[in-house]
Amino acid sequence: MQQDELFTVNEDVAPPPVSDEPHSPPQPPPGSPLAVRMRPRTLDEVVGQQHLLGDGAPLRRLVEGAAPASVLLYGPPGTGKTTLANLVSTATGRRFVALSALSAGVKEVRGVIEEARRRRKYNSEDTVLFIDEVHRFSKTQQDALLGAVEDRTVLLVAATTENPSFSVVSPLLSRSLVLQLRPLTDDDIAGLVDRALTDERGLGGTLELTDDARAHLIRLASGDARRALTALEAAADAASVTDHGVIDLETVEATVDKAAVRYDRDGDQHYDVISAFIKSIRGSDVDAALHYLARMIEAGEDPRFIARRLVVHASEDIGMADPTALQSAVAAAHAVQFIGMPEGRLALAQATVHLTTAPKSNAVIAGIDAALSDVRGGGIGTVPPHLRDGHYAGAAKLGHAQGYRYPHDVAEGVLAQQYPPDELVGRDYYNPTSRGAERTLAERVPKLRRTIRGGS
Repeated sequence: MQQDELFTVNEDVAPPPVSDEPHSPPQPPPGSPLAVRMRPRTLDEVVGQQHLLGDGAPLRRLVEGAAPASVLLYGPPGTGKTTLANLVSTATGRRFVALSALSAGVKEVRGVIEEARRRRKYNSEDTVLFIDEVHRFSKTQQDALLGAVEDRTVLLVAATTENPSFSVVSPLLSRSLVLQLRPLTDDDIAGLVDRALTDERGLGGTLELTDDARAHLIRLASGDARRALTALEAAADAASVTDHGVIDLETVEATVDKAAVRYDRDGDQHYDVISAFIKSIRGSDVDAALHYLARMIEAGEDPRFIARRLVVHASEDIGMADPTALQSAVAAAHAVQFIGMPEGRLALAQATVHLTTAPKSNAVIAGIDAALSDVRGGGIGTVPPHLRDGHYAGAAKLGHAQGYRYPHDVAEGVLAQQYPPDELVGRDYYNPTSRGAERTLAERVPKLRRTIRGGS
């Protein structure tokens, strides 16, 4: 049976009734979670995602009906994917149908498309089909959407927390606009919390939130609006049975079972903890290093910042004592970028353990800094003629590249030859230690210098 035959309109089924009532966001039933009650009803209530919602931006044009294209919303949890899908429907008067890839199969998808075709034919009514967790749909389930998306029987709005390039079939990708949502900022979360405190849909101004508790809620959220409002609701329920009607830090800590980490990503704590982290690694105290790493992770520190410091430290305090330390740090940075958090904590912890337990040497940073000091102090000199470029007409007449000795012409691969400018002959920059892999270099480098400089 062909795909078109599966989704043909059944003429014997009575058309759906026509309603003149304008579409409006459905009101959540009493007792709905705070995150559901506070879901934005208009674009003006949406926080964050300004790269997609600014004037002329793709998602704003879609919500306003100016760009009727199917979209794949890709981003972390709690960034507004479901909210935006609802707004696409309600702001343009379309019928909204939601399916979850966790429970819906091909049968449910075909049923929605059949109904959408009937409504489109009899009522000229468009349907927005929202599929959450679309990456969990099998290839067959995703293929079942292609015809309806192609002829716009449905306007597909699909949400996924995984990169659609790897989790969505190519034909569906080519028929959809992929829009990446970003984690909400602390200011975005703060605005949502403040609105929920005062809005009638939320707490209606019945409770006060202390500054410490507010800051802790924002840290707990880690860019996830749903997480912030869920934690606020739990704390509000606990505070409502008290006499003072205040949500304080102790109430939040008790209800979410998570102690507040004293950490300000823009203040002293940010610099103090990262300083203690690096010094613990340098001092080879693996337990202290993991402690400070945990504090930064728990406080919501940018994992890319942590990874960058590990990469720097791998060369600054380990260097050639363990050349694999830099590889480990760079790999951790790539892993964090690739998989994100919380799984990225594992790569950060592995690199931390590697760097902390590795033999230490600052010979690399000491060497480059000594060389830079000479250069900045005027110790430059001219490049010896035999080392200059000889790949151009007239170079030989100038004496360039004349007399250069090719090291591979000798069995040892090293021969006597002047490489630095005259002013820097005999200047030593790199002085390897006897620790780790540098022990071998500590024996080899002096021998190399004696051969190159023509000594005994």
